[in-house]
Amino acid sequence: MAKIVTLKEAVANNLHDGDTAAFEGFTHLIPHAAAHEAIRQGFKDLTLIRMTPDGIYDQMIGLGMVRKVIFSYAGNPGVGLLRRFRDAVENHYPHKLEIEEHSHAAMANAYEAGAAGLPCAIFRGYLGAELARVNPNIRSVTCPFTGEKLAAVPSVRPDVTFIHAQKANKKGDVLVEGIIGIQKEAVLAAKRSVVTVEEIVDDFDDVSVNACIIPSWTITNIAVVPGGAHPSYAQGYYARDNASYLEWDVIAADREVFRTWMQEHVLDATPEDFAKRVEHLRASK
Repeated sequence: MAKIVTLKEAVANNLHDGDTAAFEGFTHLIPHAAAHEAIRQGFKDLTLIRMTPDGIYDQMIGLGMVRKVIFSYAGNPGVGLLRRFRDAVENHYPHKLEIEEHSHAAMANAYEAGAAGLPCAIFRGYLGAELARVNPNIRSVTCPFTGEKLAAVPSVRPDVTFIHAQKANKKGDVLVEGIIGIQKEAVLAAKRSVVTVEEIVDDFDDVSVNACIIPSWTITNIAVVPGGAHPSYAQGYYARDNASYLEWDVIAADREVFRTWMQEHVLDATPEDFAKRVEHLRASK
């Protein structure tokens, strides 16, 4: 049964140095506040998993927290590349970064296999692709029934998954509405899971037909963090802050500017500061 705690407690209880962690979200409901708390707590030697690494992984990589990234497509959404990610890969700054790149289809299937407790994912894919030349974890198997050659990749089974959602009820069930990407499977595949939410409600009313309810027994901790997905969006609560993504491209382009910004806005900040900044940005629009 999910236990409701503070964000600081949720991160400290579930993330450890050397863990394999997923901070999942697909354009929508990206757990920025949870990632910022992980940064403040100073974890090291992490392996990060994500279908679409964006700004929060750029920040964690730039601060030297990350040993390896397992991913499919890395970029600043709608803007371009991840500059701290690229600096780590090309220049080994702040240290060398190991990467394992996959297709979106491979990552989605790997999460689903992890959620099912399977050792690998088998699917149609990578035919004619050359990614297998640089990723030894992309292999092939022959179907014992049809003789068809299929792709195979290891399942994804994080030590801990972090996601953001709109609501949790008092029983600890979580409601996710809108685009959900692979968040459900990422929670089911993980040993531990943390969900930050906009609010706690008595029960879920007027649930849309495309909603997903993640049951409390799959979740370790829930933390109430209004605005916890900003600058990504939370359907029904706030829109995507496109200006922040444009701003990040400038900030991340320079190592010293990056360090100064991270110190002021993340390392020396608190979850309450994060919430105030989000509220200010909403009020100014």
